[in-house]
Amino acid sequence: MKILMLSPELTPYAKAGGLGDMVASLSKSLAQAGHDVRIFMPRYGHLRPEETGRLYPDPVAVHLDPRRTLFCRVWTAPFAGGAQVHFLEYDQYFGSGEIYGQRTDHGARFSFQTLAALDFCLQTGWIPDIVHAHDWTAGLAPVVLNTTRRHTPVGRAASVFTIHNLQHQGLVSRDVISFLGLPEYLFTPNNLECLGGVNLMKGALYHATKLTTVSPTYAHEIQTPEYGFGLDPVLRHRWHDLTGIVNGIDLDEWNPAADKFLPAHYTSDDLAGKAACKTALQERLGLARQSYAPVFGVIARLYDQKGLDLLADILPDLLERAHLQVALLGSGDPDLENRFRALAHRFPGKCGVQIGYDNALAHLIEAGSDFFVMPSRFEPCGLNQLYSMRYGTLPIVRATGGLADTVEPWQNGPTRGTGILFSEAQSWELRNAIHQALQLYFDHSDALDVLRRNAMSRDFSWDRSAQAYEAVYREAQFLRQGAFPAR
Repeated sequence: MKILMLSPELTPYAKAGGLGDMVASLSKSLAQAGHDVRIFMPRYGHLRPEETGRLYPDPVAVHLDPRRTLFCRVWTAPFAGGAQVHFLEYDQYFGSGEIYGQRTDHGARFSFQTLAALDFCLQTGWIPDIVHAHDWTAGLAPVVLNTTRRHTPVGRAASVFTIHNLQHQGLVSRDVISFLGLPEYLFTPNNLECLGGVNLMKGALYHATKLTTVSPTYAHEIQTPEYGFGLDPVLRHRWHDLTGIVNGIDLDEWNPAADKFLPAHYTSDDLAGKAACKTALQERLGLARQSYAPVFGVIARLYDQKGLDLLADILPDLLERAHLQVALLGSGDPDLENRFRALAHRFPGKCGVQIGYDNALAHLIEAGSDFFVMPSRFEPCGLNQLYSMRYGTLPIVRATGGLADTVEPWQNGPTRGTGILFSEAQSWELRNAIHQALQLYFDHSDALDVLRRNAMSRDFSWDRSAQAYEAVYREAQFLRQGAFPAR
């Protein structure tokens, strides 16, 4: 199949969260399976010329409404697995280098990216079988395929839309309809309209041939008012076209047996190197060098969704009374950042905090920690619990979304399981889960080693996930061919 990926992020070029990792890994796996995969993303201002390959010789004409055409440039570079990445150069929208930021023109920015990708395909004659649009920024791609580009060759492509996080929906001005020359009948509550503006994700939910999200449990959760953020009626309407597929991880990058960021390597058969990683982590974050103290790692965006306020609530008492250490890497809400900084200052040697992001430190936390804390209020999929299990670091997670789908709970005594789960987003539940982890660490050391090996043996490669996407693509093609029968 010819597969066009539309995304604002792509690791390593531009990344704000797990979206860039997912698009990169899925594209790589699909290309390795023999598909012709092209990824279309903005050429942000921070990208160096040598990163974005060669320039397509002709300006690309992007046809907006019938009376308006804008011109852009497109650069092309090879990508992992044999895929290709196309970079859209249009400085008015993407020259500043920010992916999202506090801009007010997201409707124009990302709808222009969508049109530029489709018109580039038309201009070059590379016509995709599948247009795979990722999250709200690409939400108008299925709408355009069903309207203004419907009677062009690209209009016969099936569209697949992936919900990465339903909380962020892309509510923009209704001006985007006239900007793209879309028919005015789309501005209704049963289409694009939302709170007087245009909801980009809502448009995709109504218009995409097939819908996916990044875990089976999250696919069910978002059909409820609690997790649907106002779009649950639309998702219940489209439930038969919605599939939850758990993300995989890049086993080449996240491999404790060969990780370039680690001072020592290890496998499930020989865990000795993990102890050396723990010592290196303690030194890096100013923790006391105590091999017998369990280290609880955290790597997260410090926002309400991630539930780290629950951890901040209970840490003072835990650090005062329990024998444990905390290694935290993250950034986000200034109040939470300050709370964790204050804890590091109050408990030197027991709490190490670095605000920001550091890829090498992230790998070291995954390898050097004994447990990994993810108390998310909701979690579409989550990747850090997968990285943790790969590194024999047992995740402590709330049973929601992809966390519930990927972590098998340990019960006191038996040696089944890969981590510790708790039910409610309450600080006392998280405290109980951490106490359960301490019990496992100090009272069941044999079980701890078995659980580590259990976790490391789980298959979170992209192979199975990519095959699931292939099945969705085939079904989408079948449905689209029914909508547009061959003449």
